[in-house]
Amino acid sequence: MMTTLRSHIVGFTLVAALLSVCHIAAAAVSGDQCKAQETQAVAINAYGRRLSIDDESTPFYQPTDSLASPRFSGVRTYARLPHVTSMEGVDVAVFGIPFDTGASFKIGQRYGPESVRSASHLLRPYNPDVNVTVFGALSCVDFGDVSVVPGYIQASYAAMEKDITELAEAGVVTLGFGGDHSVTLGELRALAKVHGPMSLVHFDSHSDVWDSYFGKKYNHGTPFRRAVEEGLLLPSKSIQIGMRGPLYSATDRKDATDLGFNVLTTSDLASLKPLVLGAAVRRIVGASPAFLSFDVDFFDPAYAPGTGTPEVGGPSTQVGLGYLRALRDINWVGGDVVEVLPALDHGQITAHAAAQVGFEFLSLVAARAEALRTVRAECDALRKDKEEL
Repeated sequence: MMTTLRSHIVGFTLVAALLSVCHIAAAAVSGDQCKAQETQAVAINAYGRRLSIDDESTPFYQPTDSLASPRFSGVRTYARLPHVTSMEGVDVAVFGIPFDTGASFKIGQRYGPESVRSASHLLRPYNPDVNVTVFGALSCVDFGDVSVVPGYIQASYAAMEKDITELAEAGVVTLGFGGDHSVTLGELRALAKVHGPMSLVHFDSHSDVWDSYFGKKYNHGTPFRRAVEEGLLLPSKSIQIGMRGPLYSATDRKDATDLGFNVLTTSDLASLKPLVLGAAVRRIVGASPAFLSFDVDFFDPAYAPGTGTPEVGGPSTQVGLGYLRALRDINWVGGDVVEVLPALDHGQITAHAAAQVGFEFLSLVAARAEALRTVRAECDALRKDKEEL
């Protein structure tokens, strides 16, 4: 499987990667393709859904203007977005998952959403690295926290799955902030009800595919094995990025590839430029609905000290964000950022990193939305020209 993964990477030039990033806009000039392209643009999921909304009375949610109201003021929501629980006119719903009963070492991740929301007030609407005004392209809200039952993982899965299913059925892209990594299984269960099996793009230092830990099947070390067993993921169209650190045995890393996952270690990643990684991920994922799961321990603990199971020798935030920004033109249906443990990081370094990772994910969704709108505009112009002939 590692050989197969390398075949996705070897031979990609910088030019090829750039062309892959831009192919949606380039493909939208054929009249015969317009109907198919526009249908895809509307149906592709939440951020395409707004392409078919023409009613100006539909709410369009944006953050509080930080040039009119200081960023240290106000109720803490992600990026100062409005707290809204109705999904009318919403493209993306951000929510917290304050749960850490699945953690195996240090705990306190239940306070992660609160810390990330506080740090996120420094975010601004425009992302210069992706060249998109995120909160101009997307209608985003902070839904609040989904329901959990402290101390009881199965009951928490049922509660969070119920809340997130309602969001997915409303046609929005979801972005969750954990919480330990066990929460991702609840998200995947909910999203799979709407989107079917998904591709996973997983940034982490651990593969989280153990069969059990202390004889228990459900914890933050097992979510992706359970997800494969439950048919929630397409492992051959999924990739785990950044694996590193000591293992219990020589077979541990093989567990992920035996399940069908493509795997890149931190050592593998060090030799790859971001655009080359992006092109490889797009080839692996294809047109499948995709879920991004980002564990902050992907970063070296110098850059993300507030986490429960840190592994030394990882990428900096600058390097990691560069890899994330390269993942454009993917059919994202949801994502999460997990394992922020604020009690271990009084300077909020980790919370700021997590807030930025979430913003980069929203930027990828926004960039795709803008590309799809360009498709529709080009097709509308082409139809108008034909009608005038």
